[in-house]
Amino acid sequence: MKEKILTNVRIIDPSQKMDEIGNIVIDEKGKIKSIGKKSGTSKSAEKIDLKGLVAIPGLVDMKAFVGEPGFEYKENFRTLSQAALAGGVTSIVTMPNTKPVIDNVSMVDFIIRRGRDKAKVNLFPCASITRQMEGNQMTEFGLLKARGIIGFSDVNKTIQNSELMSRIMNYASDIDVLIMQHAEDYELAKNSCINQGEVATRLGLQGVSDIAEKIIIERDLSLLSEFPCRYHINQISSKNSLNVIKKNKSNGIKFSTGVSINNLSLNQNDIGEFRTFLKLSPPLRSEEDRLSLIEGIKNDLINVIVSDHIPEDEESKRLPFAQAATGSIGIETLLSLSLELYHNESLPLEKIIKCLTINPAKVLKIDKGSLKEGSDADICIFDLEKPWVVKAEELKSKSKNTAIENRKLQGKVKMTLLQGEVVYSN
Repeated sequence: MKEKILTNVRIIDPSQKMDEIGNIVIDEKGKIKSIGKKSGTSKSAEKIDLKGLVAIPGLVDMKAFVGEPGFEYKENFRTLSQAALAGGVTSIVTMPNTKPVIDNVSMVDFIIRRGRDKAKVNLFPCASITRQMEGNQMTEFGLLKARGIIGFSDVNKTIQNSELMSRIMNYASDIDVLIMQHAEDYELAKNSCINQGEVATRLGLQGVSDIAEKIIIERDLSLLSEFPCRYHINQISSKNSLNVIKKNKSNGIKFSTGVSINNLSLNQNDIGEFRTFLKLSPPLRSEEDRLSLIEGIKNDLINVIVSDHIPEDEESKRLPFAQAATGSIGIETLLSLSLELYHNESLPLEKIIKCLTINPAKVLKIDKGSLKEGSDADICIFDLEKPWVVKAEELKSKSKNTAIENRKLQGKVKMTLLQGEVVYSN
């Protein structure tokens, strides 16, 4: 690869507290050679004039479903890569709820080999916490970690058994692995499909109270005080959960918290008349909850923003609301929808980028999310002001179940580089 210089670019890198106009020099090995307003130039290098566009580290998405193996008709490594790179995402944590479930060494070997052959992004696979994600018997954390597993999650299922959860935390603490929990009490959430409240009553649907989320978070953080391990709450959705998190953080308990961009940008009123593409888990809650989540990011109670990319075929979404599949695609629109929070003055730009880059990288303990010298030149370049409208048929995911069809956004990815190579250009 020839040395490259990205010139006339606004560089925003929260890991270095950098926000300045300058150059990015990428060496022949795809590493950052120098960066910033004092960065040098070279006559022999390939120059790319970015004309004032913004460059940030490639996004790190901590929660996306890939579809392989078993659900290739929803998504596969190739289509997920295309959608991710179009959204400036260069590193993805893939979920284990495939068919078969990623809960043993042979499946890990398969998924890593398959991803290496077909994916064009950095893949960091998760394995399930329990075998078959049934919540009964924990998987072999040590063996799976040694084969390349970045963390453990039962995805949209919660460890309900407190005794088992304490053993999981204890073991995870001993061997330093990341546990990623979906917080929802099964008995309280059973048969529900929407937030409990006025909208659920009007639509005649069974709702779930945010207490179902709060109870599991309270239980897990109580256990965490006894068995301190690397613990991450995948997604929170309510003000009540945030209060629990604030209390425990002030008591010195160490853990991290994520939130879906859907819960930051939509509320239960957006569901309208049974819009099944907005059936999500955790569900969209009240506007008060949404605003509280934004405050949670401002106050560093929430560390990570995820796409919660869940592709579903149209047939499984166009059903009565209670029977429709849960989830929405979102990896391609993650950055643009997040930038909405900057344009409407809800959050500072640096804070948004931090939650999409260096913060998830720190939680995962991976060398990504930064443009410091010597790091891989995984770079997202975008036009901060570019207006566009989300059209499902134009998105690159194999499934088209976006929750924000026809939404007007401001801010569009123009180019994505992976280890110094231009892998997406618009």
